[in-house]
Amino acid sequence: METQTQRHGGARGVAYRFTYSRRFEYFIVALILFNGALLGLETSPGMVERLGPWLDAGQWAVLGVFIVEAALKLYAVWPRIDSYFRDPWNDFDFLIIVLSLVPAVGVLALVARTARLLRVLRLVSVIPELRLLVTTLVRSLPGMLHIVVLTSLLTYIYAIVGYQLFSEHDPMHWHNLGTSLLSLFRVVTLEDWTDIMYTAMEAHPLAWLYFTSFVVLATFIVINLFTALIVNNLDTMKQARPREVAQETRESMLQELRTARDSLQRLEEQMERLSAERDREG
Repeated sequence: METQTQRHGGARGVAYRFTYSRRFEYFIVALILFNGALLGLETSPGMVERLGPWLDAGQWAVLGVFIVEAALKLYAVWPRIDSYFRDPWNDFDFLIIVLSLVPAVGVLALVARTARLLRVLRLVSVIPELRLLVTTLVRSLPGMLHIVVLTSLLTYIYAIVGYQLFSEHDPMHWHNLGTSLLSLFRVVTLEDWTDIMYTAMEAHPLAWLYFTSFVVLATFIVINLFTALIVNNLDTMKQARPREVAQETRESMLQELRTARDSLQRLEEQMERLSAERDREG
């Protein structure tokens, strides 16, 4: 008779192939989009009034599928469940499920509503290209911090100079350090910044040098630095991706080998039973 371990080994192989198959990933993507559509419908009071119970049922159905997906993935790697949680994206998916089970009552209502919105973000964890972009942004944060420090230092110096030059003529934009920083933030966004410049030029005709130099340094150069940093990290991540794919392929092949081994063991046991029965009959 088959042992419990052997039966589970074959079932785990089926669960692994099913949850990591391309068709199942497409199904999860469609489900996430469907969940996003439900959230959009809930913003319409009329739709909520007419379809409220159906919208809630759809949300619970989507959550149920996510729970089954996580359970199958955990079962596929059992008893080595640590391999499931070593993947940060699996941790993200599991966290969304846990938060979604929080009762939407009292102070926890905000947590429950936020969890429902986070389900749409699961689209990032399902699509490899989006995972690559998000991972690149996260790994770029330390370098971005240095650029932000440099930009902050530059803006602080320009704010003090602007206060000294324009505070008497244009107190609305240069009244104090805080107002000056806010005005320079408006300049950085390039939103109607020429109005501030022309007002300053009424008192100082060469004020355009101050504004144009700040725009070039704080906007164009800094944006290019951010772009260069992200592009460089993206290239690095793309070069590392084949190794990750190879590792995933290796794990998949190992799982396939375990499944094949379990199948051979079951076949050998069946042959031994048949042979034993023939000996008894003979």
